Amino acid sequence: MKYTRSVLAATLALSLAACGQQTAAPATAPEAAAPTTDAIAGAYLVGFRQGNLSSQSLTEQATLQAQAIAAAGGVMTSQWVDISAAAVKLDAAALAKLKSNPLVEYVEPDYVRHAMGVRSGVTDSKASQGLSAQALYTASGEYTWGDNALQVQNLVASSYTGAGVAVCVGDTGIDGNHPEFARKLKGFRNFVTTETNRNDPYATNDVSHHGTHVSGTIFAQAGVGATGLQEGMVTNGVVGVATGVNLYMARVLGDTGSGSSSGIINGVNWCAAQLKSQGGLENKVVISLSLGGGNKSITEQRAYTSVYNKGALTIAATGNDGAAVSYPAAYSEVVGVGAVDSNLAKADFSNFGTQVDLVGPGVDVISSVPLGQGTRASANGGGVTFTQVQAADLTGKGSFSGSIVRAGDGTGVAGKNEFCGTSTRNPALGGNIALISRGTCSFEEKTANAVASGARAVMIYNNTAGTLGMSLTNAYNVPVVGILQTDGQGLISKLASGSVTGSASVTSADYESYNGTSMATPHVSAAAAVVWAAKPTLTNAQLLSLLTSTARDLGTAGKDNNFGYGLVDPLKAIAVK
Repeated sequence: MKYTRSVLAATLALSLAACGQQTAAPATAPEAAAPTTDAIAGAYLVGFRQGNLSSQSLTEQATLQAQAIAAAGGVMTSQWVDISAAAVKLDAAALAKLKSNPLVEYVEPDYVRHAMGVRSGVTDSKASQGLSAQALYTASGEYTWGDNALQVQNLVASSYTGAGVAVCVGDTGIDGNHPEFARKLKGFRNFVTTETNRNDPYATNDVSHHGTHVSGTIFAQAGVGATGLQEGMVTNGVVGVATGVNLYMARVLGDTGSGSSSGIINGVNWCAAQLKSQGGLENKVVISLSLGGGNKSITEQRAYTSVYNKGALTIAATGNDGAAVSYPAAYSEVVGVGAVDSNLAKADFSNFGTQVDLVGPGVDVISSVPLGQGTRASANGGGVTFTQVQAADLTGKGSFSGSIVRAGDGTGVAGKNEFCGTSTRNPALGGNIALISRGTCSFEEKTANAVASGARAVMIYNNTAGTLGMSLTNAYNVPVVGILQTDGQGLISKLASGSVTGSASVTSADYESYNGTSMATPHVSAAAAVVWAAKPTLTNAQLLSLLTSTARDLGTAGKDNNFGYGLVDPLKAIAVK
């Protein structure tokens, strides 16, 4: 059991422009994650009084529970007899009737859970520059800074790769065709019933890209890579922390990166069913969940306790609100994982509290994305090729060369050049490249104004030091890139003397850099698998105890609310006799 626990999470609300130095959160632990409005309309989880049916066989219990739901006028969508619970669809009358049934202990909403990672727009080779000149860990060849922080090269040199242990990821799916996976995926199943044609790991299923990224951190194979590399990457791409594990994917989050509690429970149960003790083929199973939300669920707690009692170890992201730990990471039998940057400082977005157990690399983590779906950007102007150029997500792929025009502040070229105001237009941008400063309005507003003015490409320069990554809501058919403050200001100076030409280009890539506790979680999940493979006699409780007792202590001495027990250290854990 997870000793000091009762855990919580939520979603990433960052518009990650550039990741600067990370600051530590207050040490005081919040009691609980703030409830959200993420209840799915008409969808509920019902729990039956376990003592009332204990004399019945599981088959008889299943029948009685189904009858109770049908008698109330509900429709059962999933049933979990072993935890005396079910997922149901109910209207108001059926909800009231079911609540009054003496067999029913509770009825609660079926909540939405969300992926806990977002594209950062910073390539691994630039991570140390983007974060700090004093970064402790940088990339080397295929090994990412996260690999190096966990000493993966040393693990591989000693043949510690996790062979013989399964890691089952619950996420948005996977591009099984990515060369980094070498078509070695052991199992795949889709639990998102609201979306069709997502049942084949070797066909389009990971529209969000999140699951493929998480899986690469765990399993990307050494010596192979895709062609769509980011700047500074080697031809073999990246390598995962545990290249020898048996990798499974439960698609529990849909195209938007969200999914229901009930669907996730179904996926987690499927992961646990891979255990030999449950009729599967695996001796050990680590379940990796880079997801969460802000509402506690009795049914979820029952489900994760059941999975734990079956022998699996569930590891989940604590969340990205810079607040209380999210669910399921907050539950007593789930390992809560926070994020650190390459200086091993707490990522400013990483949730904190007594339920944080371990931390892993979670800032500017580069990994695989579905083939051709990532972006790589370049730009130049006035005869200078810019460095650290980042493509906005949802940008149009392509290249445009032409005159660069200062967008201005609505009616002219005066002011701060922020181009704010939803109806702001500048006819001078027509057929040209719009140059805009980051500022008081959103990247979306600036981009929309420029495109509506006829711009063929958009360059937005930072208003502070550091790289500029952008998140957009709508897709655009022109390239949209972020550039450094110095490059933008250099162009402004040249424009004062006359016209300036340049180009902006966005091309496809097969790798991306992401931020989030979603990225920290697979590092810890893979590390746990590597240690379990090296020490196969351990139970899940003993494994967790070993991981926490050998973690690299960070922050306040001993366990604390920001780092838990510290950075997972698989090499040290394996060395313990």
